[in-house]
Amino acid sequence: MSIGGFHSIRYVLSTARRAGGLLKMWRSMRTQNACKTCALGMGGQRGGMVNEAGVFPEFCKKSVQAMAADMQGEISESFFEQYSIAQLSSMSPKELESLGRLAFPIFAGPLATHYKRITWEEAFDIVGAAMHKTAPDRSFYYCSGRSSNEAGFIFQLMARLRGTNHVNNCSYFCHQASGVGLTSVTGTGTATVQLEDLSHCDLLFLIGCNPSSNHPRLLKSLLDIRRRGGKVIVINPLKEQGLCNFNIPSDLRSLLFGSKISDYYVQPNIGGDAAFFMGILKWLHENNSIEEEFVEKFVDDFSLVRQQAIECTWDDLESKSGVSVQHMAHIASLYASSNSAVFCWAMGITHVKGGVDGVRMIANVALSRGMIGKKGAGLLPLRGHSNVQGMSTVGVVPELKGSFAQAVEQHLQVQLPKTQGFDTMAGMNAAANHDVDFALCLGGNLAMANPDTAYAVKSMSNIKNVAYVSTTLNQGHCIGRGGETTVFPVLARDEESQMTTQESMFNYVRRSSGGIKRIDGIKSEVQVLLEIASRGVPDFRWDQFTKYESIRRLIAQCVKGYSPEKEHQISGRTYHKPIFNTPSGRAIAHSIHWIPEEPLQQNELRLMTIRSEGQFNTVVYEEEDIFRGQTRRDIIMLNREDAQAIGVEENVQILVCGPGGELNVTARYVDISKGNCAMYFPEANILLSHEVDQESKTPLFKGTRITIHIS
Repeated sequence: MSIGGFHSIRYVLSTARRAGGLLKMWRSMRTQNACKTCALGMGGQRGGMVNEAGVFPEFCKKSVQAMAADMQGEISESFFEQYSIAQLSSMSPKELESLGRLAFPIFAGPLATHYKRITWEEAFDIVGAAMHKTAPDRSFYYCSGRSSNEAGFIFQLMARLRGTNHVNNCSYFCHQASGVGLTSVTGTGTATVQLEDLSHCDLLFLIGCNPSSNHPRLLKSLLDIRRRGGKVIVINPLKEQGLCNFNIPSDLRSLLFGSKISDYYVQPNIGGDAAFFMGILKWLHENNSIEEEFVEKFVDDFSLVRQQAIECTWDDLESKSGVSVQHMAHIASLYASSNSAVFCWAMGITHVKGGVDGVRMIANVALSRGMIGKKGAGLLPLRGHSNVQGMSTVGVVPELKGSFAQAVEQHLQVQLPKTQGFDTMAGMNAAANHDVDFALCLGGNLAMANPDTAYAVKSMSNIKNVAYVSTTLNQGHCIGRGGETTVFPVLARDEESQMTTQESMFNYVRRSSGGIKRIDGIKSEVQVLLEIASRGVPDFRWDQFTKYESIRRLIAQCVKGYSPEKEHQISGRTYHKPIFNTPSGRAIAHSIHWIPEEPLQQNELRLMTIRSEGQFNTVVYEEEDIFRGQTRRDIIMLNREDAQAIGVEENVQILVCGPGGELNVTARYVDISKGNCAMYFPEANILLSHEVDQESKTPLFKGTRITIHIS
């Protein structure tokens, strides 16, 4: 059975009609602006719906959903008079998103039952004064990946000039393990390939990701690989129908007859990927399939990894991975016959304990056959948000690289703080301990994106002053309030009056022209930040950045390979030759640390939180998950044998308990590897602890043990 196709087309047409008509949607999608959803990227100065290779038409349901959300009408002042914060808190993510656009600043004090409208000047004064009077080390600044590079740069600069490095972004809750792992291997924390490399590879691994839901346009690349005789291997505990067969709307043959997406589907345990790839490496060694000349010339410490693989027993690798030796051997043999392989992964790798080592193990296998440092081969973390990678590039991180910090100090004649900054969870922990008085959130939904929802609510409520910058309401504005809470409405990127830039997962910087006028009176993100900064750090000339081109010029002084004047590939990150950004110029292989796993106890399973096809991050556009055949979100997806062993019948309600809390849900049977289960994010966050992986500081959204109780 294939999915997508005409259903997706009908959905797009229906969404366009609701947003004001197909012509209006078409015009919005075709403007010279970057896509607002995933970092696979499209749009920019070549026009909307055009990818980095110049291919048209390139769009998906998610890009249409995000555009439709921005095309909504505004929420009225009377709405906030009628609906209390308690009533807003009871609304679902979809209900809040569907209310419309924020059109004026709103404020709630410590005893407020309702948000109230305030003027822009009042909002700037409240937040600017709070920023100014708060001791720098008692504040933190959080940014999502929705903002522009220009806004992100100003955001981190205002925090540092106020005296703190407590600056972080949403990558700590998604791909931070990728950045840490890749930097340790190649010296650069981003993809080693460009989009065109996917047109030259003959084998592609999809590891711990579901692009049919989260990066739909990637499916066309997968189809093209298979049509030219290549292979696609999926490694995922949950069998995703969209990664088996799909009707791709942009391809007539696929639309009419459907397309097989994957050649082989491997279902390891949650967190078993590192052991699986160690098995691949062990087979390559035992079958003389390692590219010895490459590892000798271009890789440091490969002998340590090889020795670790030799010492691992097949029984142990089979137990750790949840994959049979026969499957590992078969996949390894396919890889051994490949001339150019690309390895793609997402949060199935980065959300588990030891995620950094999972990334390193993927890199080890790529290095073993010289698949980094040549055309058509390499490493590709599938970034979720359209500019999350750009946020790190422009310095929205707890610690600026030395050359970046030096450039800022030199060009602005300022001194930056040298103290260690908070990662995202460290900021939440500090707030829980009453050590934060001021928090500024540029986009995102921090409270609901956090694991251990009760802990997140407690943390945010302990902060004296919280300010949000957003286009629509979300649950964080209701349950993530501080003593005083201010919400600023802002323009979407295609509504900006000046050019902004965004960076794709391929290190490509697009320019968005803006220009669309939808709602009067809303300010841009940069305008809002500059007004706050002028009050919070009044002894600095913030007016020098009112023209965004001046921000881009400064970014170019700080970031090697960054151009302030045109769309471009950031140089020095893509490896088409085996020369790397490490001290030796060679890649570095890494042996890994095995994390002991206790046997599952009675009624106990490993949980992974997942997103639905009708969802983008914490934003839920549709309750129904068409691709998985689910009509509701309060469910747990179980292996049939596991469920029957526990005594759980399908469609009955059960109690699920985790380290953070409990949740009543309905049981569903799905094709997932034994010992594992899945639930929807962010609803299942209430079950999780706020423990983080020690190397990446990423919470354990996958691999947490839960127990099932039958009433």
